Amino acid sequence: MANAVQPEVFATDTAEVLVEEGHGGAPTHVEPELLGLAPYQWVSIAMLLLLLIAFLGAKVHKTIAGGLDGKIQAIKDQLDEAKQLRAEAEALREEYAGKIKAAESDADAMLATARHEADAIVAKAESDSTAMIARRQRMAEDKIAAAEREAIEEVRTRAANAAAAASRKLIAANYNADADRAYADRVIADI
Repeated sequence: MANAVQPEVFATDTAEVLVEEGHGGAPTHVEPELLGLAPYQWVSIAMLLLLLIAFLGAKVHKTIAGGLDGKIQAIKDQLDEAKQLRAEAEALREEYAGKIKAAESDADAMLATARHEADAIVAKAESDSTAMIARRQRMAEDKIAAAEREAIEEVRTRAANAAAAASRKLIAANYNADADRAYADRVIADI
């Protein structure tokens, strides 16, 4: 193997461009460039172009914004419905308060009418016994008390039914609003 031919090494211009002498005469590697930009700069430009195409071409941002706007509108609609239900409940409360006042004034009028009738009976028939007068007055007061109890019980029943229905709707509306808010927060966090 003593006569083995050693390969001959040729130096080229590209080898001179790719290798420069560094500190202390040691060669250093020169990064390749294209149009004066390093590879990481080309990758950054490519990523920027990809994102621009995704957002402008695919209109992803409009889809996301549309979904969020829809959720916001649904929440606003639920809040408006809750306000309307509350206004209806207030109106019912005022209506029944008026009915209670009317029932009290009717009771006062009935009591006044009963007393007037009792006085008329006393004036007309002084000969009747005191027991008969007391009995008539007691019957009239019992009738008034029964009418008052019936009116108050009816008002209470209607108010309780209206309040229960309104509270069911309000609870359902508040539950859905929280669930929608939590869902919207998750979607925003995922973005």
